[in-house]
Amino acid sequence: MAKILVVDDETDLEVLIKQKFRQKIRERQYEFVFAINGVKALEQLEQHNDVDVVLSDINMPEMDGLTLLSRLNEQHGLLKSVIVSAYGDMDNIRTAMNRGAYDFVTKPVNFEDLELTMERTIKHVAQLRETMKAIKENNILKMYVDETVLNFMGSREFESSLMQNETVDATVAFMDICSFTTISEHESPDKVVKLLNNYFDVMVKEIIDQGGYIDKFIGDAVMVVFRGDYQLDRALDASLEVRKKIAALPNESGDIFFSPKVSIGINSGEMISGNIGSATLRRLDYTVIGDVVNTAQRLQSVANPGQIVINEKAYEKVKESFNCQRIGEVELKHKAVPMVIYEVMD
Repeated sequence: MAKILVVDDETDLEVLIKQKFRQKIRERQYEFVFAINGVKALEQLEQHNDVDVVLSDINMPEMDGLTLLSRLNEQHGLLKSVIVSAYGDMDNIRTAMNRGAYDFVTKPVNFEDLELTMERTIKHVAQLRETMKAIKENNILKMYVDETVLNFMGSREFESSLMQNETVDATVAFMDICSFTTISEHESPDKVVKLLNNYFDVMVKEIIDQGGYIDKFIGDAVMVVFRGDYQLDRALDASLEVRKKIAALPNESGDIFFSPKVSIGINSGEMISGNIGSATLRRLDYTVIGDVVNTAQRLQSVANPGQIVINEKAYEKVKESFNCQRIGEVELKHKAVPMVIYEVMD
């Protein structure tokens, strides 16, 4: 359920919102909180720390909407605001945007437009929160899990959860930036690192949007884990978006010509999840291991640039939802018998 704070000194807007959105309020899709000016809005945020979006007028007593925007940016960084005002001139719009407004809706309010704007803003806030969650779970922290870090991060429950080893059902994807070693041999280290990080940023956004977690970065490749409902479907959707976004990036034409593409291997099934590493070095990596993981990596190794490769078992699960093309039998390293593989087209 999304919680929305409406800030406006015109009380009839509160009545209109409750009427227009009564069904979604009843279905617990939206919850609205109201304030008559910026001062009262900040007080409401103290009581409701789970607000997702602020809808605010500009012209209000005590504290106007533009001042409120500045205060929100200082005190509530993950909140996003939409200005709802009759003052729709370019100066007010520019000032609002410069102070962090996500969007601008003019009065009299078109409630269909307002709802679309709210939904887009709510989705954006959810993505920001997922990104923050992913940062907290960043693999750099996982690599250096020792007593100091654990104490810094908090509770005994957190420490206990890090030490748990379990069998999980998950989907693993290996995403490799094809032929990147070529560019690394011909460009400066600074350019190579900057370029690789730019590619990873594009990939990570699409992965997070589908609920995936970055397990680790391996050179110029990413190992990603998806768990929960529709995990294989979400892994494929993320991979298709990664392939499209990477292919749309500009070519590099420094000392050599480089056109970015990814090759991806995906596999699903049971695997072991736990802290793997050296206790002596106090360097542990919370990761997944097992034959399913190894097979996903092998599938990536036989994928051509731009290909997303799955095995026959995965194909049977997704063939009604995704357009796949049979590649044929291939021999994978450490596999006794050839494996039939498919390319996911779209």
